[in-house]
Amino acid sequence: MSDDRIAVTESGTRARTRRAILDAAVSLLSTDQSASLADVAAAAGVGRTTVHRYFPERSALLTAIGADVLDSVAVATERARLEDGPALKALERLCQEFFELGDRLMLIFDMPQFRNWSGWEEETPADKALLRLIRRGQAEGTLDPEPDAYWIQNVLWALLYTAWEQARDYETPRHTALTLCLHTLRKAVAP
Repeated sequence: MSDDRIAVTESGTRARTRRAILDAAVSLLSTDQSASLADVAAAAGVGRTTVHRYFPERSALLTAIGADVLDSVAVATERARLEDGPALKALERLCQEFFELGDRLMLIFDMPQFRNWSGWEEETPADKALLRLIRRGQAEGTLDPEPDAYWIQNVLWALLYTAWEQARDYETPRHTALTLCLHTLRKAVAP
């Protein structure tokens, strides 16, 4: 096997291990915010030293989770094709894409350590794309022109949080929670 092939295999293995640790951390911290790195290692099926190689401290793991969530939001925003069709339909697609990120986003919203995380300080390209979509919808008449675009953005996040909470805490089927979220969104932002 060539050196290039070995490097690709190693980086693929590293990426899978890192992903397994991040996924296990999100799953575990969603139910136990005080979970240790050793707990995360056990949940990921790797040794504690392996977790420490990737994330020397808990703060490094939390920073990585935050960055991963921002990346996931960016990918979801792209998949929603915000420039295609009427703005309300694009907003519904975005809501559906974001809904799939529920566990990750709920952790970010619920865990106090993320409230002051520096990664939230700047408006991301995904934020800007959402605000452009809202303004486009208001200009074309498919979204209520009365509220500020930031208000509609916050309403979207509040509805998503409510849908995730409904599914998690009240055992409402996920598809029902999403349907209710979309129904309420249409009522809240349509002219």
